[in-house]
Amino acid sequence: MRVLSGIQPSGKLHVGNYFGAIRQHLAFAQKGQECFYFIANYHALTSLSDKKELEEMTLHVAMAYLALGLDTAKTTFFCQSDVPQVTELCWILNCQCPVSMMEKGTSYKDKVSKGAAASMGLLDYPVLQAADILIYNSNLVPVGADQKQHVEMTRDLAGRFNRAYGQDVLVLPEPYIVPEVAVVPGIDGQKMSKSYDNTIEIMASDKETSKRCAQIVTDSTPLESPKDPDRCHVYALLKLFAAPAEAQEIAGKYRAGGYGYGQAKKRLAELINEHFAAARQRYADIRKRPDDVRDVLRDGGRRARAVAEATLQRVRDVCGILTNP
Repeated sequence: MRVLSGIQPSGKLHVGNYFGAIRQHLAFAQKGQECFYFIANYHALTSLSDKKELEEMTLHVAMAYLALGLDTAKTTFFCQSDVPQVTELCWILNCQCPVSMMEKGTSYKDKVSKGAAASMGLLDYPVLQAADILIYNSNLVPVGADQKQHVEMTRDLAGRFNRAYGQDVLVLPEPYIVPEVAVVPGIDGQKMSKSYDNTIEIMASDKETSKRCAQIVTDSTPLESPKDPDRCHVYALLKLFAAPAEAQEIAGKYRAGGYGYGQAKKRLAELINEHFAAARQRYADIRKRPDDVRDVLRDGGRRARAVAEATLQRVRDVCGILTNP
């Protein structure tokens, strides 16, 4: 079974990325699945137009994944831009894609409603994502709950293509979602996202993490009064890191009263810092060797291109696209 996923280099990786995607990526690789993971720098162009920042964030994502323990000997790890075949497949899929399908995209409508520019890149984002998935003959796609529609669109587009040309050239993938952590709250209570500037970064310093946790929005319930842990953003984050017994103990303290939000925020920061301590040390070491990181991405790109070109050649053949190398 081949697992495929990508992550945008549009900002520093954060706790939401970890629980929503990265943790699952690492787990699939450790279980021996054939994994293709890419840094989606073409996708990042829908929200990022600063050359230096895109380059820096691309390397940051690569370094962070390596620091978190991704085994690139067993995983194909690469930059989206190192596989130009994906943009060719995107165009071919666009020719089978109804405009109405893109207009129904909930992610597109949500981003535009929050101020994102209504660009063709943002509108066509699901088709490029479909090309990313289909070009590697992917069977399983780990996604957040808000991205499930994009995998459904991918299946629809693959089905349309196969029916149009009378052959099962493209593999229909299945989404994989972890319901219990489908949405991780940010410091303002919305979904944690770089777009909302409400993140807690994975590779931040201990001091920066503590400061960010202290900024989590809470209500004005006095310290001595009982509180509902299930309505608290601090507790929602805390129980992701705490052992079940500790999470239950803290929930009891909330309900009993005499336990303040400040105490919960302090413990949350401690848990985050403990959880990522080893990875942060490895990240600091890896940052000193950027050429080694580029070598890892270069090797991953070479392996990914071989698979992508084979798929694309099948697509060209059934479409009647002549190439004369």
